[in-house]
Amino acid sequence: MLVILGSGHAGYSLAREWRKLDAATPLTIVTRDDGASYYKPDLSKAFAAGKDAAALIKADAAAMAQELNAKVLPFTEVTGLDVEGKAVLVGERRIPFTQLVLALGASPIRLPLGGEAADQVQSVNDRLDYARLRERLTPGCRVLILGAGLIGCEFANDLAAAGFGVTVNDVAEWPLARFVPEVQGRALEDALRGIGVDWRLGTSAASVDASPGGITVRFADGSALETEVVLSAVGLRPQTELARTAGIVCGTGIVVDVHLRTSAPDVYALGDCVELGGRSLPFILPIGHAARALAPTLAGTPTAAKFPAMPTPVKTPVCPAVVCPPPPIDGRWEVTGDAPDLEAVFFDASGAPRGFALTGKATARRGALGTLLPALELPEAPVPSP
Repeated sequence: MLVILGSGHAGYSLAREWRKLDAATPLTIVTRDDGASYYKPDLSKAFAAGKDAAALIKADAAAMAQELNAKVLPFTEVTGLDVEGKAVLVGERRIPFTQLVLALGASPIRLPLGGEAADQVQSVNDRLDYARLRERLTPGCRVLILGAGLIGCEFANDLAAAGFGVTVNDVAEWPLARFVPEVQGRALEDALRGIGVDWRLGTSAASVDASPGGITVRFADGSALETEVVLSAVGLRPQTELARTAGIVCGTGIVVDVHLRTSAPDVYALGDCVELGGRSLPFILPIGHAARALAPTLAGTPTAAKFPAMPTPVKTPVCPAVVCPPPPIDGRWEVTGDAPDLEAVFFDASGAPRGFALTGKATARRGALGTLLPALELPEAPVPSP
């Protein structure tokens, strides 16, 4: 029996790929949410499209169970793993497995905010989070977004286009600072300002308190802002607690080798929860490559995962962007073009291209630049036992 923990894009993508190779072996998918299939990137562009949480569903849990010839267990909280006895623990219940895949995803990072209303800060990491955010938002209300990374900028574009008053805060000096050079970040900043987005950059939120008009957020630089909803988009942290508690080797994420094997026999992992070659591999494209490699491995043909250059589109229609971040190495950005149509290529110390960022009309170059970059180098050795 194959058991997959998680019904997000990673879990369901793997299940589909595996069923192409094995139509008969029993499959159980255990998930803590409702088990509906949806496309997670749609979350940050759904307001302007007029879609509520239900409209994002492509298939409910029952439909997915039928499609995959599987047992889907929604709203099921896994309490532990018995890796030696090969069982998933749900309270006193044991779900046996022959092979287990951890597709646990990642959890929103929680900022250490002071104030009595800090618990009112929301994050959107799945469809049910999105439903809760929609319940809080009234027409034309003010929203403060904490974080000017990919998700923060996407929500800023989406919410401003839907008529909300949006302010974005980040400790960085320009949007997408982890991914693009300043000139491109400023181009995006200006474009979003053009649809009504305000910016509080170069400082961090310190406290969140209730006020007669809604919520008062105070910043480290001493300034304050009145708003009605605070949305945190400062990043995600891989879900490792379940694996770590079971004795599986974890670093920042669940450590896997090129075959997506963990340190426990017959236990694999993929998606936002993993660490491979010392780095995490979030976003949609890596999940697809990992699923297409892991499926044949589970079916009996060990297949190493390979990751070519994987550019990620940033869903900011007022200033489209594509980012393919370089590894953490010494190098330099070279930028050409006129804002907002800018092409930036990152060159390492030897002069080889290792990453790129594109904005505006320059995004049409994503395919050509992608072919110039090397594939991700990954260790072949299996993960050592703890």
